[in-house]
Amino acid sequence: MDQTRARGDPGRRLRMGLAALAFAAAGTAQAGGPIGIDHRLNFDDSGIWKRRNQLILQDVTPLVMLAGALWEGDDTRFGHTSWQSIDAILIGSVAAAGLKLAFSRSRPTQTDDPNQWFKGHGHNSFPSGEVMEITTAVTPFIVEYGAEHPAVYALELLPLYDAIARVKVRAHWQSDVLASFLIGTGIGYYAHTRSSSITVGVLPGGMTIGWKKRF
Repeated sequence: MDQTRARGDPGRRLRMGLAALAFAAAGTAQAGGPIGIDHRLNFDDSGIWKRRNQLILQDVTPLVMLAGALWEGDDTRFGHTSWQSIDAILIGSVAAAGLKLAFSRSRPTQTDDPNQWFKGHGHNSFPSGEVMEITTAVTPFIVEYGAEHPAVYALELLPLYDAIARVKVRAHWQSDVLASFLIGTGIGYYAHTRSSSITVGVLPGGMTIGWKKRF
């Protein structure tokens, strides 16, 4: 792979996400939680915030990444980045599941107190697995192409949308989605720094050479 490829600015994307989430959290004197931003919003499951739209994004994102990886293969720039994205999604899914078990935080649908942690089975607010998935999926592409093609930063809108939507339907607290964005960014960046994809190393070679070469 070309070692001179341009790199995006992870600091820029973190600043954008933090600013947007801070804005969404502002406007209440009754916020709480670990960093003082958590509060329940008025429930909104309408328009673009409908749960159905969130599920479509959750389902389509990994499918698009996998399709790109299989079609391009691991020996092109786009294909290699796609496999890194798959790696990041898988690592993020495992991390999110483990953190949910470890912290067992109550969701806003279960309590109006954002300080309810370690409540056991059925309390899965922290972190947001969906925001984690979307963030880990787009981060390798933003890091790879962002500096060269600034329009790629528009991918940030996907995890930002999902984060706001999850808070609006009271599935998560603000700090849940913020933490998911930060952790997901770190995982995506780590996956991108690897010279070889973990998934490619596990799968049979025939699956990673690029289907477009067969047609």
